[in-house]
Parts: sequence; C-alpha cells; structure tokens
Amino acid sequence: MQFGTGLQKRAGWKGDKHVGRDRDSDRPVEPDERGGTSLATDEYYEGIPSHNLTPLSFRDMPPPLSLGKILGPSVILAGLGVGSGEYIIWPFIAANVGITMLWAALVGITLQFFINMEIERYTLATGETAVVGFARYWKPFGIVFAILALVPFIFPGWATSAITILSFLAPIGEGSIPFITIIALIAMGIALTVSPVVYNTVEKAEFFKVGLTIVFLIIGIFAVLLPRGDILTDLGGVVTNFGQITTSDTVTVSVLLGAIVFAGAGGALNLAQSNYIRDKGFGMGEYIPKIVSPFTGEEQAEPATGAMMRQDEENLERWRGWWRVANIEHFITFWALCVFSIGIFSLIAYATVFDQGIAEAADFSFIQAEGEALKNIVGGWFGTLFWIFGFFSLLLTALAVIDNVCRVIADALKTIHLTDSSISESRVYFIAVWTIIAIGAAILLAGFDQPLVLLVLSAVANGFVMLVYIAMLLVLNRALPEAIKLKGLRLIIMIVCLLFFGFFASWLILSSITGLFGA
Repeated sequence: MQFGTGLQKRAGWKGDKHVGRDRDSDRPVEPDERGGTSLATDEYYEGIPSHNLTPLSFRDMPPPLSLGKILGPSVILAGLGVGSGEYIIWPFIAANVGITMLWAALVGITLQFFINMEIERYTLATGETAVVGFARYWKPFGIVFAILALVPFIFPGWATSAITILSFLAPIGEGSIPFITIIALIAMGIALTVSPVVYNTVEKAEFFKVGLTIVFLIIGIFAVLLPRGDILTDLGGVVTNFGQITTSDTVTVSVLLGAIVFAGAGGALNLAQSNYIRDKGFGMGEYIPKIVSPFTGEEQAEPATGAMMRQDEENLERWRGWWRVANIEHFITFWALCVFSIGIFSLIAYATVFDQGIAEAADFSFIQAEGEALKNIVGGWFGTLFWIFGFFSLLLTALAVIDNVCRVIADALKTIHLTDSSISESRVYFIAVWTIIAIGAAILLAGFDQPLVLLVLSAVANGFVMLVYIAMLLVLNRALPEAIKLKGLRLIIMIVCLLFFGFFASWLILSSITGLFGA
C-alpha cells in the first residue's frame, strides 16, 4: 500500500498540530482522563465506540482539492448502475408499461445521492470506511457485510452477459461462451493484479465506459428521439402519474421493485463509495494506505483505521470545503449521469419497441430483440452500435463489480478481524479477487446457469443490506462531532430514505421469497 503523497504539496498544508479546547462531548479524551497511555497525538474522540478497534485520535484535516482533481469515485459508482438497470431493466419497463414509472427511478436515484453522501461523510471525517465505522458498534458487522457483498455477485453474471451480447455480433457458438467468459475473467484479474494503484486502473476503465455511454446516448437522441418529437411530450406523464405504480404480465412486482431499489448502483455496491473516496484521497482518507499491486506497488500491513478531524475553526473550514466539493462531484457524476442515462435509454426503448411484446423478461432475449428492432426501425448500424455498447459496458461493469466487492471484503477482514496479522489489505484484496474468479470459472465449467435460488438470494441480500446500512448510517453519523454530524434537513431526508427503501426492499424480499416457493 502507498500513502497519499499530496499532503506536503498542498498549499497551506503544514501537517498535524495539537489544538487545545475545553472539555465537552466533542473534545478528545486526554491521557490523564483515560488513565492510560495515549497515542502519539495524546488525544482521542470518545463520541464513537472504540472497544472493538483502536480509538480515533485527532489529526488535522488536509486542505480540500478542486473539483477537477477529485472527479472519479462517483463515476465508478455510476458506471456500475449503467451496467444493469440503465441498460436493461428500465428500458424493459419502458418497452412494456411506458415511461410513466420513471418517477420512481428519479426518486430512487435522488435518495441514493443522499445515502451515498452519508457514506462519504464518515470517511471524509475519519478516513475509515462506513463498514469499519459500523464495526465500532458491533464487530461482526465486518463479516456480515463481507458476506452480503459477496453472495449476490458470486455468479459471474455481468461477464457472461457481455460475452453473450458479443455472440450477437460475432459467430460465437453457445458452447463457447463459458470458456470465453473465463478468459475474460482471468484477464480482469491480471489487470487488477498488475496495477500499481488499483483504484487508478478502475477509475480509468469507468471513465472510458462513461464516455462511451454519453456518446451512445447523444447519438440516440439525434437518431431516435428528435425525429420522433411526440415521444418527448409523453414525458409529462412522469409528472401526472407521480406515485402511481404500474405493472403488467411481464413487468411484475419483483421486476419493478428490483428496478426501484437498485436504480443507480444500489444494494451493497454503494458501500464501496467509502473505499473509492479513501483511495482518491478525499479528506482524512489522505492518511489511509491505498490498495496496490503485490508485484508493482509498495505494500503496508497496517489496518486502515482512521483518525477524527480536529474541531478547531481552521479544520472546520477545510471540512466545509471538502463537503461542498464532494457533494458537487457526486451530484454531477452520479446523480446527473444516472438520471440522464436511465431517461434516454428508456425513451429509446419506448420510442421504438413499446407494446410490441419483444421479450418476456429483462434478460438476453430482450437485449437481442431490442437490437434487432433498432436495426429495422432506425438502421442496421444503430442496432449493431447498441450491442457493441452493451458488450463493453457489461464487461467493464464486471471488472468494477469484482473490484467493488473485493474492496469491501478486504477492508472488513483486514481492518476489523486481521488487525494483528502481517498480511496487508492489498494481499487480502487480491486473494478475494482470484477466489471470486476461481469460483466463477468453476461454476461456468460445471455448466450451471444462474439458478432461481441465487437470483432470489441476490435480491434478498441486497435489499437487506440496504436497510441495515441506512439505519447504521443514521446511528454512526449522528455520533460525529456537533459541527459535522448528520442533522437538520439531511437527517429528515435520511429518515425518508429508510422508510422509502424499507418499504420497497421489504416488498421485494417478500415478493422474491413468495415467487421462489410458488406461493
């Protein structure tokens, strides 16, 4: 692992300094008050439990960076969303019941913006991930979230989907798809393993994907939507039908609820936003080691426990700078991109294949049928472009999912459960990467399709984990120092998030279990 090198280069950055203050709930615990030996800084924040992990010592907040220097973490998260809901599920809904349900996508993404910013709040203030913060209250949270991050993605669905779409473009036999998928998985593992700093590689890959997405959507606007101007007038139905839920024989409750709960990245995938901004060097994350290649990087075995930012005016001013720029970064590259992509993909499907019954499920058959329809309605070139985009999009989603899940696992295991081990978080990460790839390859070689039970487990696990971490964010961020804690309007919004996703996730879980047992 490598420590951020930007600390000494930032204007006005002079390193840590001790700041005295009167005793209150936000003031650090002094050595004589603890009755024992202190850390090097001789000060700790006592508002968050420390019986499971080392206490949060106080350190200075690094100076904030400009927007241009911190773009990236939310691009990765948005890229994960484009690989599933934006490309497949929401267009399938639009093709079958129209675009009036887009209100639910807008609400879901907007609420996820605020949830993700609370994930970022804790990491900005301490450098720790939200999962580590949860474990300060209950240590088994580390194992729980590692399992809940792994279970939904143990089957290599995105990689298999990418190669399946490639078979629409090239003469690839159905029997060859598993073997080509395994080769693609191994290539992803190698790409992650040899990257000097893994985050940089994933960020570049997702920037490429987002750029490809924007280009495709702009072409779609000019080739499909503008020649059919009456389609845009139908967007008014999104407002007039706000709050109404529309289903059909194909758009079942499970499909609709899954789309609502996981608009954007959703589920367990959002938790890795902590890891992304930490490796990017946001706020107190500048102090935390980064995941690096065991072959080309310099590893550090220290667990990634953090430090609380000091509460003097200079540090609070830096906090306000970080909080402002982090909100702008996430709004532009997550909220706006997800809303734009879901909207345009759905409008393209609505304009070309609405109510034609081209497929009975949001799967490969729908993607193949939509591509063929786009060829006939718009032109052969556009249908082909649709599949080319899908291939690259899902392949890069597979890379980002492997990285995302393994970050959560490595952070939880090393920081919470392997704190005294000499193994580094980077080593744990790469063990997790190759384990997931090996399991995925074994599943494909055994000839298994993704079973219904696993699909149900994925929905249940993601729905459950979302409920748990929203509730824990309310607890964790209310325990931060008064000046930076969750309060006011954001607190009200987070309570709304808990109720909104609690309702839909619970409905999804019950619907999935009922469907599994045929009740």
